[in-house]
Formats: sequence, C-alpha cells, structure tokens
Amino acid sequence: MNIYVGNLSYNVTETQLRSMFEEFGQVETAKIIMDRFKGHSKGFGFVEMPSNSEADTAIKALNGKFISDRNIKVNPADPGGKRKKRKFRKRRY
Repeated sequence: MNIYVGNLSYNVTETQLRSMFEEFGQVETAKIIMDRFKGHSKGFGFVEMPSNSEADTAIKALNGKFISDRNIKVNPADPGGKRKKRKFRKRRY
C-alpha cells in the first residue's frame, strides 16, 4: 500500500521517515519529495508498505502524531488518474 505523509518538517530525512514506519512492519520505499530548484524538502512524502494490514496500523498510529514540531498527516495515497477528462471548448471572440 502506498501511504501519503504530509505536514513533515523540512529537516526530516528519508531514513527518519523509514524508521517511523518500520516499527509497524516492512517498508519497501520511503521517499521525501524535494523542491527541484531549491533542493530542500517540500514537506511531504510517500511510504510504500507491502502488507495492507501493517500499513493500516501504521496509518492509524501515526496520523496526527507530533513529530519535529508538527502534527503529521498520514493517509492512504490516492493512485491518481481518477480525474474527469476536461472537455475543450472553442472560445468565441
């Protein structure tokens, strides 16, 4: 299961993020999203856990937890691609 982790402090590293979730089970990947131009964290990341039951317990335990001066938000990640296709209209001038 892919898990979204939001409202992270900018100084949290990927190893710290991984260790938070390893308490609840095996972690495949832990990725913090970085700003391409400035090179620092954007304040959110994703963790992938192979077991859905372990992921659910991690989500319940860590959501709202106070870590590095912030209450983090932990939710199942939206897989994307669910948006409706936009209809393109001709503009009238």
